[in-house]
Amino acid sequence: MNFDVVQIEAKTVKTDVLLIFVFANQKKLDDNCLDLDCQLNNEISNMLKNGEIDTDFGSMTIVHTLGYIEPRRVAVLGCGELAKLDSKHFRNLLAQNFRKLSNIKTIETISILSSPKVFEIFDDFAFGQLTSESALLGLYKFGKYKSVDNSQLLAVTKFILIGFRNKDLIEQGINSGLIIAESVNFARDMVNDPPNYMTPTKMALLAKELESFSDNLSVEILDRQEMLDLGMGALLGVSMGSSEPPKFIVMRYFSDQRKDSETIGILGKGITFDSGGLDIKSASGMRSMKGDMAGGAAVIATIKAIARLGLNANVIGIVPATENMPGGSAQRPGDVVNTMDGKTIEIGNTDAEGRLVLADAMAYAVSLKISKIVDVATLTGAISVALGDQFIGAFGNNQEWTDKVICAGNEVGEDMWQLPIGDAYAEQYKSNIADINNIGTGGAGSIIGAMIIGEFAKDSSWVHLDIAGTSKVTKNSGIQINGATGVAVRTFVQLIKNSFDNKN
Repeated sequence: MNFDVVQIEAKTVKTDVLLIFVFANQKKLDDNCLDLDCQLNNEISNMLKNGEIDTDFGSMTIVHTLGYIEPRRVAVLGCGELAKLDSKHFRNLLAQNFRKLSNIKTIETISILSSPKVFEIFDDFAFGQLTSESALLGLYKFGKYKSVDNSQLLAVTKFILIGFRNKDLIEQGINSGLIIAESVNFARDMVNDPPNYMTPTKMALLAKELESFSDNLSVEILDRQEMLDLGMGALLGVSMGSSEPPKFIVMRYFSDQRKDSETIGILGKGITFDSGGLDIKSASGMRSMKGDMAGGAAVIATIKAIARLGLNANVIGIVPATENMPGGSAQRPGDVVNTMDGKTIEIGNTDAEGRLVLADAMAYAVSLKISKIVDVATLTGAISVALGDQFIGAFGNNQEWTDKVICAGNEVGEDMWQLPIGDAYAEQYKSNIADINNIGTGGAGSIIGAMIIGEFAKDSSWVHLDIAGTSKVTKNSGIQINGATGVAVRTFVQLIKNSFDNKN
């Protein structure tokens, strides 16, 4: 997919469709549209004036130009009320309508004419980034296992942006958006992949390949024996029922050489298939469990994005990757496992495995003296009951750090809702024979799961993101395509930008 930025008259651009913007109650076209409209005998102006063009948010009216100007069509995109248009809504607006246009098989090139009203909200960099993100995310397809790979059959191959104020800035924004969106799609691909292909070993190989993007990035893969040497009994316990070897993926990106620079740790649950173990799931409950590594995919994709962007940052990404399977050697309910930091955990339920692998990942991160940590996981079905599929559940032990994570999510349109943690809940996961149990005795399932992970954060500032409700969708809407969402990648990139000295 190619993007060009040009400074020429819109009526002279050879394109399959020219996209222009109108807003609620607008009765007159923007000045930069008047010349091309004149060549069309003022057809668009008259339609707008007569109410034949819907200006409501998300609407699109296509006008065929019949050879009067070079663009074969003009698509008038309704943006609704200017005051309500933010980056999340604009990104979804573009993606939804790019997808509609792509369904017209004769459209290969989409041109976009700048709008003075849009630039009351977004600068050139932001507009460029929003446009390229919308295109790549909204036109994503996963089809590599079909006999004809339909992901390669996209009709739209080129975007032309016309008449923008600062070409350098908009091109920088486009490039940033492309890198971020390609990284999100990389995460989507990992999660959408079948579990017989996306094994812990495959995840580790994909992570290792990222070293080619930056000299500032090194990737270490720990095998079972190395995990055993470190005392990672919780992670290894989960892996015991599977014939697939577990992998502990550590990605170190260091480019900020200032002495006072902190290191941020991002941890992602990497359960490449979750059967539930001996506490086995139902057939229907197991069917989507190839996606239980969405947190790990987000972490790997984030490292890819920041390496390609060349961000000034110090980040360590950690992914404990394994399957959770039943079998003769599988972990049993009632077992007690030792964690890397010395705590013992009684296994109340083998299907509460995410908190086990993240316990050892958290202990490892703390051993590296990482002071600020975020973990992301498809941890609990309870978060979907509480928040549905629109909000990520956020939990934290330090309000300032939690606020920064939530703010980063809000900036990129990945909304979060903070839930409480507290000592009163800790009573629910006490064990009579070990330090803690891996399940609680009452409700508040998402809170209990988060707090068990938080037990291993010690003095580090820590945030837990439960993405069980937001890691996948079942229909196309805005930037989201049926299947994996790649959620948390854009949040992490924004958080890292905000936390270090990075422009844009």
